Amino acid sequence: MTGAAKGAVRIKRVYEAASPDDGPRILVDRIWPRGISKARAAIDLWLKEIAPSDALRHWFGHDPVRFDEFRARYSLELDGNAAVLQQLCALAEKDDITLIYSAHDEAHNQAVVLAGYLAARGYPTRSGASP
Repeated sequence: MTGAAKGAVRIKRVYEAASPDDGPRILVDRIWPRGISKARAAIDLWLKEIAPSDALRHWFGHDPVRFDEFRARYSLELDGNAAVLQQLCALAEKDDITLIYSAHDEAHNQAVVLAGYLAARGYPTRSGASP
């Protein structure tokens, strides 16, 4: 999973329009986003398995005060999810990828943590992605 990455990682809300620069658009939510059709979402891959566990997601509740602890706990979950991470990294090796999420808070969500997790393993973020 480590090594010279060929693509970069960006993050984007599912409610933003798809762009040709997105590369593969990977939904990293466990639940399909409310109020958006599959056609409008323009998702290439839905990796439910990479999303935080239901227990962690409920505990976090998108509370910014809990974000640092959420980042630590979610990173531990990612450490134990090698097969799905390999799938995601294989895509990032080939092209820029965009992690798609539905949370309202653009600074405190699982896509931010996941982009940072990947950046720490040699997959650079692209402008607009804030690990």
